[in-house]
Amino acid sequence: MMAKFVIFLDDAGYYRWRLVAGNGEKVATSGEGFYSRQSAVRAAKRVKELASQASIEE
Repeated sequence: MMAKFVIFLDDAGYYRWRLVAGNGEKVATSGEGFYSRQSAVRAAKRVKELASQASIEE
């Protein structure tokens, strides 16, 4: 199973995303809520795009 972004509605009525690893473990979250599902999807896509270009600093 591959990692996936999951869009969900939180208890306060905001849309959020979380990145779930293939083993079902949550590895990242949006940290903020969005008023629309479309905004949450757009933010997840942007994170996906930026992460592929990110460097690792130690």
